[in-house]
Amino acid sequence: MWLEILLASVLGFIIYWFISRDKEETLPLGDGWWGPGERPAAQEEDESIRPFKVETSDEEINDLYRRIEKARLTPPLEDSRFHYGFNSNCLKKILSYWRNEFDWRKQVEVLNRYPHFKTKIEGLDIHFIHVKPPELPSGRTAKPLLMVHGWPGCFYEFYKIIPLLTDPKNHGLSDEHIFEVICPSIPGYGFSEASSKKGLNSVATARIFYKLMLRLGFQEFYTQGGDWGSLICTNIAQLVPSHVKGLHLNMVFVVRHFYTLILFLGPRFQKLFGFTERDIELMYPLKEKIFYSLMRESGYMHIQSTKPDTVGCALNDSPVGLAAYILEKFSTWTNSEFRDLEDGGLERKFSLDDLLTIIMIYWTTGTIASSQRFYKENTGKDFMADKHQRMKVYVPTGFAAFPCELIHVPEKWVKFKYPKLLSYSYMARGGHFSAFEEPELLAQDICKFVGLVERQ
Repeated sequence: MWLEILLASVLGFIIYWFISRDKEETLPLGDGWWGPGERPAAQEEDESIRPFKVETSDEEINDLYRRIEKARLTPPLEDSRFHYGFNSNCLKKILSYWRNEFDWRKQVEVLNRYPHFKTKIEGLDIHFIHVKPPELPSGRTAKPLLMVHGWPGCFYEFYKIIPLLTDPKNHGLSDEHIFEVICPSIPGYGFSEASSKKGLNSVATARIFYKLMLRLGFQEFYTQGGDWGSLICTNIAQLVPSHVKGLHLNMVFVVRHFYTLILFLGPRFQKLFGFTERDIELMYPLKEKIFYSLMRESGYMHIQSTKPDTVGCALNDSPVGLAAYILEKFSTWTNSEFRDLEDGGLERKFSLDDLLTIIMIYWTTGTIASSQRFYKENTGKDFMADKHQRMKVYVPTGFAAFPCELIHVPEKWVKFKYPKLLSYSYMARGGHFSAFEEPELLAQDICKFVGLVERQ
């Protein structure tokens, strides 16, 4: 008993010490050049914004068909379902649909429903979509919202949530807040040019996207992100907090050495650590919810953080391998229990057309390897040593905790890094790809958060 009290007191002091020594600061903005060769001397960067259209060709489609037809699959183990990765029996069915029923030309038309653009920033052609409200009530202005994707997603993840944010009234939602939405592609993902140089990490990407927003005429804006998008949006707030009106996240990177100890002691000292009953449900038992989950789901990260180009060569050469590698994440990251299903539960939350559209964006642009390099640039060294990991974020913040996210982060932990946390929501359902999976829930939470910011 006394040992427990002493231990709790020591932990309380450690937490207080970490909190009290943090001070409000910003990251240096800096500059960069990521294009090939040396930065052109005494030459102003072309800041024009050019319309862009997604296109395809017969040659591209026929080459894809030839590769699918020559697929060589390994039979799965009996009753293995998705416990060994993507089940090849399920993959056969997806390949049949991809080859014989999926209409890429039709999906290209879907992609082009929203306006696409490109502009050169720091030597790279940056792709983005910019969607404005179809109409605005008299006297109203749209709120600019930057939405950033992660891996293995892309800008297409936001296609279902965009109309809920730009035209809420016609989609059964309140029009108290109406947005114009900007969704860029991370450099090296999809239609954004990949860096020619080492070192393009989340902070550099944040600076590029900040410059994009300025180029579009936005001095103040909201940001939203999950996965890498969460880190990039957080970095924007750390670089230029006065320009970020509010930061909404559905995943956070909150890393402190003493959290491991807190995890072990959490159930016993629940009140001390600020854990709610819902936190306990989502985090325990530790073996299953944290350790086994991390073992099962983090193998890709070790590869991509060390030798991304090796596996990238294989995936860039095989659409079948690429589909298996990426779609496995849309199974188990949506709900870890889907690994118990023969089909991985893929069509419980998504359509094959939507999933294959994401695969085709990676395939047709040849960007799987460059997208994987983002892991090495951000985690290849000591992740904890990065200055932004130790810095707090002093802009109004909202957080949506989806129950099937890879790791649950309690409100106290989020507030530790984001002291101006205005909104923390336990979401009713959903996993890692929330905008793609539960667009209405996410849109409602974004609007709730923005309302709190506007009323401050």
